Amino acid sequence: QVQLVESGGGLAQAGGSLTLSCAASLRTFNTYTMAWFRRAPGKEREFVGSISWSGINTYYAESVEGRFTVSRDNAKNTVFLQLNNLKPEDTAVYYCAARQYGAVRAPTTGAYTYWGQGTQVTVSS
Repeated sequence: QVQLVESGGGLAQAGGSLTLSCAASLRTFNTYTMAWFRRAPGKEREFVGSISWSGINTYYAESVEGRFTVSRDNAKNTVFLQLNNLKPEDTAVYYCAARQYGAVRAPTTGAYTYWGQGTQVTVSS
């Protein structure tokens, strides 16, 4: 059974930083494009960023580009999301997602096969 388990969420002040991790029980992790999405209260789940299977290519939502960074460690089956210069509007539940052999430019939820349970990020002003 495939599991994606996020961790690292919590409370941060505006301007601060957090690092989220997602550990994946995917046997061939290095064939999966990985992504992060988020859902703010009362809003739809939205794309944050993604990373190719090799880690060479990344793609970001305009709202986070330059502040958030997606990276991965294929030896540890883990993907990361570094959140810098946080804003109150970044408050959301953050989810990681996986799609095998997929293109990195895939900002829709339907493109992903596996999902984690989410981790809460709360940013205070």
